[in-house]
Amino acid sequence: MTKKPAAPWPLLQIAIEPKRKADQEKLLAALSGLADEDSDLRIDWDEESGQTIVAGRDERHLDIIVNRLLHEFDLTVDFGAPQVAYRETITYTREQDYTHKRQFAGQGQFARIKVLFEPNGHNPEFAFVSRVPDGAVPDEYAAGVEKGLRTILVSGPFAGFPMIGVKATLVDGACHATDSSASSFEIAGRACFREAAPKLGVQLLEPIMRVEVMTPQDYVTGIISDLKNRRGKVESQKTSGMDVVIDALVPLANLFKLEDALRSCSKGQARLNVSYVGYAPVPMPDREPPPAVAAYA
Repeated sequence: MTKKPAAPWPLLQIAIEPKRKADQEKLLAALSGLADEDSDLRIDWDEESGQTIVAGRDERHLDIIVNRLLHEFDLTVDFGAPQVAYRETITYTREQDYTHKRQFAGQGQFARIKVLFEPNGHNPEFAFVSRVPDGAVPDEYAAGVEKGLRTILVSGPFAGFPMIGVKATLVDGACHATDSSASSFEIAGRACFREAAPKLGVQLLEPIMRVEVMTPQDYVTGIISDLKNRRGKVESQKTSGMDVVIDALVPLANLFKLEDALRSCSKGQARLNVSYVGYAPVPMPDREPPPAVAAYA
């Protein structure tokens, strides 16, 4: 039996703020308590917007959290539309040679590195390997390169979403006896990826969900039409007792209010089950980023 993949992070987030500023502490206390109960719930604070960001598994999960805040904790809150956790990845292999050289306030900075960037599937973990010739780059300098790469991959070059599926191998480098440091190699790591990025085939990814709908035969045509309008790909439909089971793959970004739509078109008789499948490229012939959706790490 094939094990279903677990989503590597919360896939949706919403911004929540109390309608009364006096309720801010009460809101944070309520969310903290809910997060203690629910390991899939993540709470962050956006300093720039002043909003509390609540991230969860799916739309139903976030709806439950909002309803508990409204009714169990008696809070009045404003909240934004759910936002999808897009990601970015690379599709090409490239070896990039970069030299960081600078004089500042009488002190020099020097770091030369050669890094091989390779696609690594859609692995959420960044893979870094150092294979420099013995003595060319001390371990602490190689660690600086890794740190620089990790910090720049937090925000991808295409639309600013975190990057996944990247492997970087430090294949060569050079340092200076007095002008080199771990921070110089950290700067070089960031700049090296920045230079390589236009040739790495950076691609936007979106989470894909498996949607299983069990419905009486009378409503199958309408439900399949709705799923296709959501960029869904129907993989199968089979009879199970008096019902038909429709199995489809649908981008998470197009699943909003699906449960309401199914309830409406089937007179409340269709049942829905949704699970995470993985990430897939967003079809973007014009290479434009998606509408303003916030990324979160």
